[in-house]
Amino acid sequence: MSFNPSSPSRCQKYSIDYGNPSLTLQQSWIETLNNSLSLQSQKAHPFHADPYALRSVTVQSFDRFGGSRLGFIKLSATVSNSASETLPAAALLRGPSVAMLVMLVPDDLPASSDERYAVLTVQPRVPAGSLSFVELPAGMVDDAGSFKGAAAKEMEEELGITIHEDELVCLSELAAIPEADGINEGLPSAMYPSAGGCDEHITIYSYERRIPRHQLREWSGRLTGLRDHGEKITLKVVPMKDLWWEGARDAKALAALALWEGLRREGKV
Repeated sequence: MSFNPSSPSRCQKYSIDYGNPSLTLQQSWIETLNNSLSLQSQKAHPFHADPYALRSVTVQSFDRFGGSRLGFIKLSATVSNSASETLPAAALLRGPSVAMLVMLVPDDLPASSDERYAVLTVQPRVPAGSLSFVELPAGMVDDAGSFKGAAAKEMEEELGITIHEDELVCLSELAAIPEADGINEGLPSAMYPSAGGCDEHITIYSYERRIPRHQLREWSGRLTGLRDHGEKITLKVVPMKDLWWEGARDAKALAALALWEGLRREGKV
């Protein structure tokens, strides 16, 4: 399944029908790329002299979740300029995700105390070759497109915590900065864990709750997740001071910790 415009333009909006009921992932990716390509018209852009254009898109395969929802799309594209120079353009599309830095504070501590505990999940991650991968709670954004709603839903499913969306703090948005040189590509305020091959971008939230100290022991080792959906999740509660190494394999954990510590230094959280 492919698309080849006869006269490609860096500003062109493409309409592609792959025979699939859901085009959200590829449409979003193409619109984002086209916006970035259109910025080459600005003299300050490094590619202004010989701009690149999207020449073709070929969808190679796709997977569905639960038999209906479009999950992953693998595609290849041709992005080139008039000198036939090309940019790497093979991509796995999976869309936006959310991650949650959940911090527990024993209620016997004064408000000024720095003692906190982070909640991690331990679960099989077959793509990583692991049956016990340690990471921050995370999940994909559903078709409704609500990031906070998805975060709250994942916290309830994976951690057993029911919260209101307004209790979540979006670390990604608080850390957002203007783009350099006035060239705003309009990318989401999120963390891209593998921008060289995947469009996934993860919006990171934090949530803090004071609990009785004895609950820390009760939470660690708790079995959670939607077991009938194949989720076999065990909770792990670790001191915040140890999160950097307890979650060292997880890009979400490292990004969340860096954002939270940086925002604390700036007095924003």
